[in-house]
This record gives sequence, C-alpha cells and structure tokens, in this order.
Amino acid sequence: MKYFKSCITTNYANFSGRARRKEFWHFALINFIICLPLGIIVNILQRTGEPGGSFMLAAIIILIIALALVIPSLAVGVRRLHDINKSGWWMLINLVPYVGSFILLYFYAKAGDKGENQYGPDPKALDNEE
Repeated sequence: MKYFKSCITTNYANFSGRARRKEFWHFALINFIICLPLGIIVNILQRTGEPGGSFMLAAIIILIIALALVIPSLAVGVRRLHDINKSGWWMLINLVPYVGSFILLYFYAKAGDKGENQYGPDPKALDNEE
C-alpha cells in the first residue's frame, strides 16, 4: 500500500527517476482492485436498464477515479522504463496492435539495471538503505 500511496502523493506527476518492479506492480494491483468492482457495479446498473439516477452517478464516480489515476499510472510506467534504462517514449509501443502491449509487459517485468544509470540511482539500493 505504501507504493500506491507514494505514487498518488509524492510521485503523482513525477516522470523522472526510476521505479522498481515492486513499486510498479503494487500500484497496478491496487489500481486494479479499486477499478474492477466499480466497473462491475456500473455494468450491473447499466444492464438493469434503470435510466439516469444510480447508473449515471456510478459512471461519473468511476470516470473521476479513472481520470485521477491516469497521470500517476503514466508516471510510474515511465519511471519503470527508466529503471531498465529505456526512455519513457517506449510507452508508445503500446499503440502497435497485438505485439506492442506484450513488449511493454516484458519491459515492465524485466529486472532493473543494477547501480546507477542515466535516469538516476538504483531504487532497490535506496530502499535497502532505509
């Protein structure tokens, strides 16, 4: 939870530096745990056919949450790419149909560079010092 909190507060729009795998995947997991039930609720409300009211309120709430999480999601993704010494522009590979998302998933799962690289010091070494 501390990594999610860090991404939302201190690193909300921080696109510089590095993020270790643990930080990235904890953020992704908590993000998924928050958004999945909300999406299910909106889907159920939509299928019941009730016009307006609760469906619109739920849809607006999930839209606000999704918009609030876009910037930190991009930021932690860029910092994760920096950890393997790749530019944040590599996130655009996701736009390539079929293979782009698999390449990005591979980059996100790859172990980070040991020691300092052009994007900053090793975050794993910094966590061990604390």
